Amino acid sequence: MANFPVDEHNSRGGVHPLKFSLWLIIISIIMMFAAFTSAYIVRREEGNWLEFDLPNILLVNTILILLSSVTMQFAYNSATQDNIGRVKLLLLLTLGLGVAFLIGQWYAWADLVQNNIYFGGTGSNPSGSFLYVLTGVHGFHLITGLIFVLIVFLSSLKYKVHSKRLLRIQLCTVYWHFLGGLWLYLYIFLRINH
Repeated sequence: MANFPVDEHNSRGGVHPLKFSLWLIIISIIMMFAAFTSAYIVRREEGNWLEFDLPNILLVNTILILLSSVTMQFAYNSATQDNIGRVKLLLLLTLGLGVAFLIGQWYAWADLVQNNIYFGGTGSNPSGSFLYVLTGVHGFHLITGLIFVLIVFLSSLKYKVHSKRLLRIQLCTVYWHFLGGLWLYLYIFLRINH
């Protein structure tokens, strides 16, 4: 799993193909969430919108994902300085914070169910359904980010992440920061529009 071929240098002088691919993925995710949040606003204006308090754990999750972004950046910085021991530790911390975030999302959903706010069915309302979709799709992408962090961690165990081999951790860091920024956007969006 951690042995996918990585050509660190692009001999053609342009953008590395993996960097280009990552940016295409990020742009497509941005477009998807722009569509979701636009639909949220349009649907809310149509009426029949249940008002309820957001689960308090979402604030804790926001802090967790921001902290994980910090640990990921420090892991990258440590790789540039060839401090492989610190890279491994910080990647493990990033993984732990990411998993804690997902557990927090699970508790947020449990809080919604406890308050009779469902994704679908006769007792559901579009406001609850949108909250499940926004947090669920972000959670899915966070799982892909955790897999990416795990791949980089396994590569670091084989000393394939250091100052002369930064592409994996650089791409992972960009994607992880993107996921953190996306969550921050969603959290602020929900606080303002919910």
